[in-house]
Amino acid sequence: MNNIFIDVDYAQIYKHGQRIGGDVFLLSRNPENNQIVSTLSDGLGSGVKANVLASLTAHMAHRLSFSPIDLSHSAKIIMDTLPVCKERKISYSTFTIADIRYKEDMEDIAVNLVEYDNPSSLRFSGPEPVSWERSRTELQREGAFKKEIIAHSVFKLSYGDRLVMFSDGVTQSGLGKSLPLGWRLDGVRKFISEEIKKDEDISSRELSRAIVQKACSLDGLAAKDDITCVVVYIRRPRRLLIVTGPPFTKEADEVLGEKIKAFDGKKIVSGGTTAQIVSRLFGKKLSLDLSSWSKDVPPASKMEGIDLVTEGMLTLSKVATILEKKINPTELPNDPAKKFVEMLLDSDQVHFIVGTKINEAHQDPNIPVEIGIRRTIIGRLRNALENIYLKETSQEYL
Repeated sequence: MNNIFIDVDYAQIYKHGQRIGGDVFLLSRNPENNQIVSTLSDGLGSGVKANVLASLTAHMAHRLSFSPIDLSHSAKIIMDTLPVCKERKISYSTFTIADIRYKEDMEDIAVNLVEYDNPSSLRFSGPEPVSWERSRTELQREGAFKKEIIAHSVFKLSYGDRLVMFSDGVTQSGLGKSLPLGWRLDGVRKFISEEIKKDEDISSRELSRAIVQKACSLDGLAAKDDITCVVVYIRRPRRLLIVTGPPFTKEADEVLGEKIKAFDGKKIVSGGTTAQIVSRLFGKKLSLDLSSWSKDVPPASKMEGIDLVTEGMLTLSKVATILEKKINPTELPNDPAKKFVEMLLDSDQVHFIVGTKINEAHQDPNIPVEIGIRRTIIGRLRNALENIYLKETSQEYL
């Protein structure tokens, strides 16, 4: 695995009173071409209608970005396809597309950025804002009351750099309440710089969340529009080791212990038998953690040197379902599954060590089918982490 990671994440708050957002964000990776595409679209208005319009725009932009067509030309195709509102004489949706290309060693990361009518994106090198040139193309569409501008730019990102994209729910927050003209781009830029100064290694997930929460607070905690923020951050990868299942032979226990000791990153042990083996190998005591009890999954345990110790199959199955359904951890009860998910989402590279000893308890036909066998659940976890959250994963058997 590489020592440089492209961390892309977003946060979103719907307009107050709405159950569906008019902002749509899509994120995809094409490993064959070393390409990541991030698309943010803002539909006119809010609710279902805005969501449909934004979804159509975002999916169209996303597909075209993965095609051989030049991104500027793709943007014009999207513009020609988008309808114009007959009453307001403006486009039914806006978009920002970041097409990120990189080499195998992650040393040359190029961004192809197209922006149409969303607030201008921001760049930072550490906490310092970075300005750059954009080329602008004017389009006069039938039915639009003014010429529309597509901004296009190409630049490189290196270690410590960030690109921040957002909808106008961010820049217009506080309008008519705490701020007469809204938060505006300068206010957002200053806030981001201050947040990075507080924590120079703040993740994309944490920074995007801080931005949307600040915007919502400026609206008096009742968002006047959909608020969405996307952050791209080039940094050292955060690594996580997940050990589950006892090794096939007792002799391999020592090998497992050495691998855990040598791992540079956070560590999770999942499974009672596995935890007992690790406890014996390290001479560390296991104690029950009743603070994370819930009716859905067994409680976690504590062990010095291990960041999280959980029960095995039930917890892993629950975590896989949460990831597949894209449930926000803030909506989860304070149990081991939530802690497990938060550690996964805060990591970039996840390595699984899977023991292959058969646990007779899991061959009982009365156990729910969805629990499955250990390997199947690990496959679900890796698939969700790679395809939904763009994490890097690897696996070995013992």
